[in-house]
Amino acid sequence: MAREQFQTLTEPMYYILMSLLQERCGVDIMQAVEEISKGRVRVGPGTLYALLGKFETEGMIKETAVQGRKRSYIITEKGREILLGEYKRLITMVRDGEFYMEVEE
Repeated sequence: MAREQFQTLTEPMYYILMSLLQERCGVDIMQAVEEISKGRVRVGPGTLYALLGKFETEGMIKETAVQGRKRSYIITEKGREILLGEYKRLITMVRDGEFYMEVEE
């Protein structure tokens, strides 16, 4: 189901998974998403925890530590595969655009 449901990722999904290449807690994930995206993507707590729940249910991330209300997570191999698939999909789209729009850098 994860492959179908997460065939394409939204920006928040993509950056949350990318941030979880390192173990992080919720607040650290929100900060990392903003940092990695250079401020373009900001994730609020409601969105973050809803997505973390879905990712964990699908086996894309796993909980690594619990200290009171603070929970830490890290991406799993399944999550890495989905993240890499999305990365490759985005690269292909950019290359298609460069070819057809004759974009020069």
